[in-house]
Amino acid sequence: MADTITIRTDAETEHALDVLTQGGDSRSAAIRHAVLEAALRKERAAAMRRAVLRMPLGEPDGVDVAAEISRAREDER
Repeated sequence: MADTITIRTDAETEHALDVLTQGGDSRSAAIRHAVLEAALRKERAAAMRRAVLRMPLGEPDGVDVAAEISRAREDER
């Protein structure tokens, strides 16, 4: 048997539930579906972040940006 979860709703949440139940789903089914979708989006976002962090940065182009900025600031003084 599944656990029961109680949520406190506000006007925004009630509106969201109205939208989610327009197709005839029960509030319980709509909430379960929304929780599963939110978890899936979160997992996908985490996987995308990990993929980006694993991407090769390529070879340096020989430009030292910090040195360029430092020289530009010295010229301003």
